[in-house]
Amino acid sequence: MKVLVISGSPRIDGNSDVLCDQFIKGAKDIGHETEKINLSKKKLSPCFACYACRNGGVCIQKDDMTEILEKLVSADIIVLSTPVYFYSMDAQMKMFIDRCLPRYREIKNKDFYFIITVADPQHEATDETMAGFRGYTRCLPEAKEKGIIYGTGAWEKGDILGLPVMQEAYEMGKSI
Repeated sequence: MKVLVISGSPRIDGNSDVLCDQFIKGAKDIGHETEKINLSKKKLSPCFACYACRNGGVCIQKDDMTEILEKLVSADIIVLSTPVYFYSMDAQMKMFIDRCLPRYREIKNKDFYFIITVADPQHEATDETMAGFRGYTRCLPEAKEKGIIYGTGAWEKGDILGLPVMQEAYEMGKSI
């Protein structure tokens, strides 16, 4: 199976990005094909809401989202990962979600996993972020939520290392 991991973290090797790597390691260990896209390394602009994409499913913007959309359509499993900023997903992830508009109907019959890191130690601190993810997947035909990895209590880069959630991410990757 093709596993596509979208890391919204603006920090390479930040807490949520490290959990992505653990998930990928688990998925690779059982033979899945994996790819990680770091949104912070991509050239993306916000959606202009011009709706030019309604005529043929092509965005007028010429940036990396065209390539990312193709990978989303061809993936079997999609992992979305974000740190929580002010009790919501970060800007990179939200911009990515909005830019799926041209081909969102083609991102169909996918299994979704979510990785969320947050400074707050309570899972409830991720409620708004999960609401955003669920709103996105509700718009995708036959999307199925398969699992959530909560990296709570992680503020500074590296706080996640050594926490039990590292093993949880690996095991969830192995379980797909």
